[in-house]
Amino acid sequence: MKKTILALGLLTMITACTQHGKRADDNPLLHDSGLFMGAPDFSKITDNDFAPAFDYAMKEQLEKIDSICNEKSEPTFENTIVPLEFSGTTLRRVANIFFGLVSADGTDKLQEIEAEYSPKLTAQSDNIYLNDKLFQRVKKVYDTQLNELQGEDKRLLEYYYDAFVRAGANLSPEKKEELKKINAELTKLETQFSQLLLEATNQAYILVGSADSLKGLSEDEINAAKQLAEKNGHKGMYMLVPTNTTQQPELANLDNRDIRHRFFEASVNRCSKGDKYDTSKLITKIAELRAEKAAVLGYKNFASWQLEDQMAKTPNAVYDFLNNIIAGYLPKAKEDAKEIEDFAKKTEGPDFKLEAWDWPYYAEKLKKEKFDLDENMVKPYFVLDSVLTNGLFYAANKMYGLTFKERKDLPVYNDDVHVYDVIDKDGKQLALFYTDYYTRPNKSGGAWMSNWVDQSHYLGTKPVIYNVCNYAKPADGKPALISWDNVETMFHEFGHALHGMFANQKYLSLSGTATPRDFVEMPSQFNEHWASEPSVFKHYAKHYKTGEPMPQELVEKVQAASKFNAAYSLGENLAAVTLDMAWHMLEKGQKVDNIDEFEKQALEKMKMYNTQIPPRYRSPYFRHIFTNGYSAGYYAYLWTNVLDWNIYNWFVQHGGMTSENGQRFRDMIISKGYSEDLNKCFKDFTGLDKPNPDDMLRGRGIIK
Repeated sequence: MKKTILALGLLTMITACTQHGKRADDNPLLHDSGLFMGAPDFSKITDNDFAPAFDYAMKEQLEKIDSICNEKSEPTFENTIVPLEFSGTTLRRVANIFFGLVSADGTDKLQEIEAEYSPKLTAQSDNIYLNDKLFQRVKKVYDTQLNELQGEDKRLLEYYYDAFVRAGANLSPEKKEELKKINAELTKLETQFSQLLLEATNQAYILVGSADSLKGLSEDEINAAKQLAEKNGHKGMYMLVPTNTTQQPELANLDNRDIRHRFFEASVNRCSKGDKYDTSKLITKIAELRAEKAAVLGYKNFASWQLEDQMAKTPNAVYDFLNNIIAGYLPKAKEDAKEIEDFAKKTEGPDFKLEAWDWPYYAEKLKKEKFDLDENMVKPYFVLDSVLTNGLFYAANKMYGLTFKERKDLPVYNDDVHVYDVIDKDGKQLALFYTDYYTRPNKSGGAWMSNWVDQSHYLGTKPVIYNVCNYAKPADGKPALISWDNVETMFHEFGHALHGMFANQKYLSLSGTATPRDFVEMPSQFNEHWASEPSVFKHYAKHYKTGEPMPQELVEKVQAASKFNAAYSLGENLAAVTLDMAWHMLEKGQKVDNIDEFEKQALEKMKMYNTQIPPRYRSPYFRHIFTNGYSAGYYAYLWTNVLDWNIYNWFVQHGGMTSENGQRFRDMIISKGYSEDLNKCFKDFTGLDKPNPDDMLRGRGIIK
């Protein structure tokens, strides 16, 4: 492949970048692995390989940039834009593997490297996008050739020109230096936040003295809590550790209200106790610097700058969108709260007041009473391996003709990781797919998808994709039984994976999931619908002991219960979006002295302050917006949820889950990457001029 040729041609310059005693030409990160499809050779990669690999790859890229700048010929697409696009191919490979491991299987050494090199990578980007000589060549191509180019070539030119302008290429030299300093400081703070949050979450545990206090949890969950406590030096105790969300799954089942309260408080206050895990100063400084950055770039606030290249385009469009949803949400939230509190009063007395740590518990009890259903009834039918092979893979075969076959010959970074060939309906290899589903102390919270190898027709590379989740690992010899929410998460992340697998672009910058945030979550949320598609559901929902499919009566209960308590998850999300936007609507000079008060005022302004339904993330542990690239972008989950319901309704109206509809969706939407205008793609597929929130509100049971 061309990537191999490129790497081998650079070996003569590598010695200047060697560190830690290993010759750079032996560094497995600096050349194609030689494995199938360029899959990373985790058997050879060590933590000590990354620093010299970053050093070399960054040096290589800047030398290529200098070559472009010093080109004597007049700027053209072929001698400027194309070499710019592929100048960082080696660096991309190194970064893909590094950041994948930092998140999924991090070590202290990797975190040290992250802290050292994240600012360097930011400076690298600034050295490119604030390089006036390079920008003048890009601008000349844009001014003279834009109308002559077609297809992806034209789109790539537009992409780079816009990226340079948005990055500050038109600023004065003095302003560029100011921007570089801000960017460097932001990267440093964001990395500190990410690392501190992982530590804070692991330390936000509570210890419980007896199994009786954990009544309501399953025997396996209680045993796991006991083993976790023993592992951490608390023999005879039971340990509960929060995930990176406000609410915790255990709260739906814990009978002991005091324990529920303690666990909720541990979760919601994990980063705001004034101790060494407190992130308050970090996030306020990040917000201030982002406001300063926006001002330097000529924008009123960071949200205005961030949204400019998204589907929404402006903060006003986001707020209009939110207000339409909130108007439908508020009556349902009030109705649900009254129903659950009235139910709780039957057993707790007329003076009982429903609190945030009570809502999941009594909602689960009420659901069981109304539908004769609880999670422990359905979990035995949701075996992780069956959900994967008989659910995700089966649905992908039915929709797109894909087949999956596990392979054991490729090295992995952890024994929990599995690798699959992805074969297209024409019998050709489409992708490789890695899965990593079990939680580990050194794994970041949540679930995500990314690439080990990016797709590019120009480079001749096909996508190597991975999904990561955080499900409890079962005891040896026992199956992994997961909740319905976990099932939907698997389908969600696999939707991202399909988006990456179907990448069909010439250029890396336009390939697969390299789209705006308010589009990239659409394929994943759309894929969740197939989790409950009857033909798919009965194929994977089988009892782990008997192999029998879930009885139809229970299926109907699951379906009927799916819209129960519908306002809660929407409210969590809306509140989190509100906080995100509030932080990024700050203008230069505005400061936040009291985060609690800032959050309360922001939520009250949008009619979203509700102590019973707290935000899915409070600011001090809001990873998405302070380190994961969703700043002024968390709304994208709701925006794309609307897109997905609009598209799903098109499917319903045109025959549902058929291979013909799947091919149309693949051709018109999911394989486009960022090679075309995505608003136009959406309109061409659905016939809608803009997203219609009513489809989502109705589909989620918020409105009739």
